[in-house]
Amino acid sequence: MSQPQAVLLFAAGLGTRMRPLTDDRPKPLVEVAGRTLIDHALDLVTPLALPRVVANAHYRGEMLAAHLKGSGVAISHEAPQVLETGGGLKQALPLLGPGPVFTLNTDAVWRGPNPLQALRDAWNAERMDALLLCVPRAQVHGHKGKGDFLIGTDGQLTRGPGAVYSGLQIIKTEALARIDKQVFSMWDLWQPMLDAGRMHGLAYGGDWCDVGHPQAIEIAEDMLAYV
Repeated sequence: MSQPQAVLLFAAGLGTRMRPLTDDRPKPLVEVAGRTLIDHALDLVTPLALPRVVANAHYRGEMLAAHLKGSGVAISHEAPQVLETGGGLKQALPLLGPGPVFTLNTDAVWRGPNPLQALRDAWNAERMDALLLCVPRAQVHGHKGKGDFLIGTDGQLTRGPGAVYSGLQIIKTEALARIDKQVFSMWDLWQPMLDAGRMHGLAYGGDWCDVGHPQAIEIAEDMLAYV
């Protein structure tokens, strides 16, 4: 099936940069503007009515599972160690099913068009193995990096500095079967796609805030409140 029918919410990190707020909870349960980060993510996912929604979990995973109970979100438990982004995606495949999938980091908030819908509208399985949503620097909040990718006129990505990768993508998963590791980053999957010219990017039309440290909560709330 060419259109993604599932999403993996990355929620298994240790949240070390968010301490002390994560001393007693996983980072996805930290609140921004009165809602947990995982609920902000689900607000974006729900309108797409995807058949399969999965969250991975590790640090204080029982708290995340309790929070999501009854929501229809399946949990991919990572133990005894965090599997990183690539390994986490590989482990979750039985829950995600076949075909391309969305993956979404849960430590960010958005203001503007639904980013998953924008990505789905731009997805072309014939030309792409991955489509990453990237945010122009002027629309980035709470993030000090120099950017990750340059988007060519044909949409193909090259490594930056440039636009910031938002943590949201659509990606084909078949190549995971050829990666003989349990713990690995998304780059093990991305690099061959990038080399083949099949890794594309889409510039987001709204604002995005990286909520990776406590000071970013106020920045995110100011962004959400801006009219």
